[in-house]
This record gives sequence, C-alpha cells and structure tokens, in this order.
Amino acid sequence: MAKSLEQIAKQNGIKYFLISFVDLFGVLRAKLVPARAIKGMQKNGAGFAGFATWLDMTPAYPDMFGVPDPDSLIQLPWNKEIGWLASDLWMDGKEVEVSPRIILKRQLAKAEKAGYFMKTGVECEYFLINQEGTSIFDPADTQKKPCYDQQALMRQFPVIKEISDCMLELGWGPYQTDHEDANGQFEMNWDYDDALKTADRHVFFKYMVKSITEKHGIRATFMPKPFVNLTGNGCHTHVSVWDKTGKKNLFLKKSDDLGLSKLAYDFLGGIMHNATALCAIFNPTVNSYKRIDALCTLSGATWSPSSVTYTGNNRTHMIRVPADGRFELRLMDGSTNAYLSQAGIMAAGLDGIKNKRDPGEPLHINMYEEGHKVKSAQKLPVTLLDALRLLENSKELRSEMGDEFIDSYIKLKMLEWRDYTSHLSDWERQNTLDC
Repeated sequence: MAKSLEQIAKQNGIKYFLISFVDLFGVLRAKLVPARAIKGMQKNGAGFAGFATWLDMTPAYPDMFGVPDPDSLIQLPWNKEIGWLASDLWMDGKEVEVSPRIILKRQLAKAEKAGYFMKTGVECEYFLINQEGTSIFDPADTQKKPCYDQQALMRQFPVIKEISDCMLELGWGPYQTDHEDANGQFEMNWDYDDALKTADRHVFFKYMVKSITEKHGIRATFMPKPFVNLTGNGCHTHVSVWDKTGKKNLFLKKSDDLGLSKLAYDFLGGIMHNATALCAIFNPTVNSYKRIDALCTLSGATWSPSSVTYTGNNRTHMIRVPADGRFELRLMDGSTNAYLSQAGIMAAGLDGIKNKRDPGEPLHINMYEEGHKVKSAQKLPVTLLDALRLLENSKELRSEMGDEFIDSYIKLKMLEWRDYTSHLSDWERQNTLDC
C-alpha cells in the first residue's frame, strides 16, 4: 500500500475515520472507525449490509465491504480528530457493479485506455433555510434580483467564511463565493481537477456545508427546487478532456470560432445525443423536473434549460462554451449523484467520440425568448418517469455503463416514482374534490 492510514493517523492526530460511500440515490453512508482499527480496514474494508442502502440488494446478500481510498483522505478542518475517506465497494472478492464510485472509475479507465483524461469542475448551488424548510433563513433577503447582493452575502459571512476557510486549508483552491439568483441562495467555486477527485470533493463539499451550517443554527439544502417562485439549485459542470499526462488539452483549438477541437465537438455531440436519457441521472428526483422548464421566477429568468441545444457564451442554452477548450453543461441540479454525474458525462462523451456524433451548428439566440422557433431541438423530459423510460431504453448508455447498473437504477427509481404518485397533494384536493 502506497500510503499507510495508520501512520497518517499518528502523524496528524486523527483518532477516528469515516469510511464513506454513496449509494445509487446519492445518500452518504459511513462507518466510524477508531484509528486503532484502520490498518485492518484499509486492507479488508469496513463491513456493510447492502440491503440497508439503495443498492438493489436483498437481506440474503453477503457482507459488502467499503475499502477506503487513502488518496481521498480529508482531515476535517472543523474537527481534526476525524478523517473522511471515500471507499470502493466490494462483495465476495469482486467490485460491486452498482457502486457509483466504481462506475465512475470504470468509465475513466475506459477513457484512459483510449488516451483521454477528463478534468471537471462543479458549481454547487445551495439555499440557507430555516430548520423546517419552509422559508429562507434570512428574512431581510427580499430583492427581486438578489444575485450578487453584497449585503445579503455579508450577512452570512460567518458561515460562508468558515466553509471557504476549510476549502483553503484543504488546498482545493476556492476562488469565489456569491449570492446567487434566488433569495437565500449561494454558490461556491473551487479549482477544477481530474473527474474522480472532483467527484470525491463534491460529495465531501455537500457534507461540509450541511455540517458547518448546522453549527450556525442554519439548514442548507441542495434540493433542485425548494421554492416555486425562486430559481432552483443547479450543479453546472465544466468539462475538458486532456491527454493521458493531463498536460495537453485535447479540446482546445484556438482557430475554431468557439475554441473547440474536432474531438470536443464529437464529445459534445455525444452529450447532446444522450442528454434526454441522462436526465434520469443528472436530474434524479421528482423535484428535479420542477426546475427544468420552470415558469419564470421572481428574478425574471429560471437559468435552467428546457431543450437540448448548445451555444457560445450564452446562459440560456443547455450547454455553453464560455472559453476556449472547455464547455459548461448546465443540465445537472443539486440532487445529482456526484459519481454518476461524472460517469454519465464520460459515457456520453465516449459514445460521441466512438460514433463521431455531430452536435450541429451552435445557436446564438436567447432560448428563453426564441426557443419556440427551434423546431429541431429535442425537448428535455418533464417528469422523472419520462426520464427513467428514456434511460431504460438507451442502448448507448447501456453499452457504456452496463445493464446491471441501468436495471438496478431504474428499478429503485421506479419505486420512488410510485411512492410519489401514491401521495395525495393539496393541489389535488383543491382542484378535484368538486369534480
């Protein structure tokens, strides 16, 4: 083993380790392990019952083991006694096929075999709300256009500073925080990196934000659309592909109008070809579809896509190219599974490269005002059920990501959809009691 977690614990004063994984629904699971036991856990993994999580298993399945990745170790800046570790799931001496981190690592291994190395950065948006989740935390945050509101930002300075200080200490390279387009909404950005590292940090970031805000008596939510009249939480992802050394950007072509290479356009074509099916992964909750193609919000725009289109530096499209050599995918929302999201991008991109998918010409129009004129653009699904059916029937994503994962994911998400449809809402009572 390249790194001894036992030795690292002694050197850094770590007394406990959180050996963590996320299931197919993106729920963060963990065992708390004292440092005295970490040597055995590093070798054999921490034991879990897979049925107790969203991994499509039964109580008859044997023990599942989370084998920690020492390269993922994060010592909690707000509690130095604890070290957090991402783990890979194993059962009966084999990798668990439906483990999200394993799914991502396999996609990245396919890419590496073809000579590609994906780098990504995520823009995580979240709301600060009251404990009941019924309103935003700051009652003074009332502007119709609150984006970049300095007063509202600085009223939350103690909690924002603590989160930012943690990222600085961890070496993530945070470079900006802003009050976002909705009242009570914030976004924090850190440096892009290889896709696995970005995914691990994305998982930890959500845990960190929730933990630190709790200390301040605030609740944080990444829910896609917690308030009908306000802009939803996105998780925009910036994507570029490099050579295996990670030093040459293979997406970059200075002479192109958008600064993209042929490889980048093929990759982009793969994303667009598979976008509607990928919604089931990028937008994985019932609530996600209240963000996509939403009604106009208090600020005047939803900032969410409704069609599969791309453009230059124009935020009304699903994909924009803000600078040479990369693109921003604006489809994902705050509920997306950090590992499956990155795996979906890579799977669609590899499909695009393999089949030379043509994304067509970019559209340089305001999609919010003129989108109805673009008859050729595919519409994004409007419910989770629509998205799940598209994913279930996607030959391309089955080929890239595997039948076992797709079938398990569809099975569990359909249970969630049925649970939702069995719920009786106030809207139904108000509109159909007298029918």
